[in-house]
Amino acid sequence: MMDVDQYLPILGLLILGVLFASGSFVASGLLAPHKRPTDAKLAPYECGIVPEIEPPQRFPVRFYLVAMIFVIFDIEVVFMYPFAVVFRQLRGFGLIEVLVFSLAVFAALLFLVAEGALTWGPVKHLVPGMPSRTSSSTIVRIGADEKEVA
Repeated sequence: MMDVDQYLPILGLLILGVLFASGSFVASGLLAPHKRPTDAKLAPYECGIVPEIEPPQRFPVRFYLVAMIFVIFDIEVVFMYPFAVVFRQLRGFGLIEVLVFSLAVFAALLFLVAEGALTWGPVKHLVPGMPSRTSSSTIVRIGADEKEVA
């Protein structure tokens, strides 16, 4: 019975957390307005000035993916430092564990790159500014007309 007594505070916190979360949802459902907002409420308001143009569409920010990259590598650094300190004591087992951990981190990075975490905005296509160069277009004689060069 003594071993179970150690887990009672954790059980109490779990029950309190569930009660708080469910109570928050119930309170939100009871206190939230149930009417749909009017067009006047949905319109942007800027110091009493009526907008003449529609506001631009929202830019899709992918900050959460960049934050995930930060968290992943932050956790990796937190776990790699103690490993580096006790590397000689862990020997082969520790090396295999760190390789598995690094593989999981690398897989998470590949997932984030595949989801577009490092893509910031629309793809820009380069437009050629000049026609392709030829010897006649590159070498222009001084005082010659364009008809003579071609």
